[in-house]
Amino acid sequence: MTGPRDGAYHRFTNQTFVLFLTRAGDAMGNLGIALTGAGALLLAAAGVSGWLVAKRPLWVWNRAARRGLKRLGLARVVVPSPSGPQVAFLGGTGPLLVLIHGAGDHAGTWAKVAPALLRDHALLIPDLAGHGESAPGEGPIDTAAIVEGLEAVLQDLGRGRRATLVGNSLGAWMALVLARRQPALVEKVVAVNGGPLAGSGAPVNLLPATREEARRTMAQLRDPSSPPIPDAVLDDMIRGAGTGSLARFAGTAATMGPWLLTEAQLADLQVPVRMVWGASDALMPLDYARRMGAALPDSRLFPVERCGHVPQSEAPARFLEALAKALEA
Repeated sequence: MTGPRDGAYHRFTNQTFVLFLTRAGDAMGNLGIALTGAGALLLAAAGVSGWLVAKRPLWVWNRAARRGLKRLGLARVVVPSPSGPQVAFLGGTGPLLVLIHGAGDHAGTWAKVAPALLRDHALLIPDLAGHGESAPGEGPIDTAAIVEGLEAVLQDLGRGRRATLVGNSLGAWMALVLARRQPALVEKVVAVNGGPLAGSGAPVNLLPATREEARRTMAQLRDPSSPPIPDAVLDDMIRGAGTGSLARFAGTAATMGPWLLTEAQLADLQVPVRMVWGASDALMPLDYARRMGAALPDSRLFPVERCGHVPQSEAPARFLEALAKALEA
């Protein structure tokens, strides 16, 4: 088995970068200004918005995505935890789905698929510790803090209901850790391009320093048929690479080892696991999913073709189709 740095650090990507690529048009549309009677004031506002879209596209998308969750009627809730206050979005009726984002991401990653899921489910969408609006707001983000924060949210807002945990990347890893620690709270796990086993696929430069490095990183994380990446997004990716939540989490790689699971530990898991997997992901390839599935006592794999590491953003319609099958299986 590879060590914690090889097995954990190299599996993560700042999905905020990936997510923007298919949402850039939506974010720009949200900031569009109708130039009507207010004249000069609206022109000034449009100039500010245009500058933000050009210079801070990831910030624009993050803000628009989180507002999208609120527009669906999901309430922003704050839960105390040993890691500090944790923020989550909660609403809807029906079986409880907990949607857990990946490293460097936030609850807004689910904004494009939440409307469809909300028709038949209650949704609980947390910001993991150190991500989004959840504490800690600065300094290292330890895996223990993420687990403790997630457990506090589930215990407080789950209100005793058993939940299906749908986790992407780091979120899948944390969902399986929770299923092992708190089986009474978990009905099922749906792992999306992530898991707790050491080792992954091709090495990926997660903290690129140049536009070309960023472009190569994104090429490994998305399907070749997906739209080209705007240079403004790549430049914004570079600006935030060294100080964002991904870097803060990756800096604790030496402490991640105890939170990895072995095949033998997965074999003892008491809850069913379904895997929805972007088939073009070079970081967490289908072979990783098959290795995890071989160790699990109750698992099924649902590949999403022509899609990479973050299916809920890159191919939301096909992701929802695969997720529906996984939830029914």
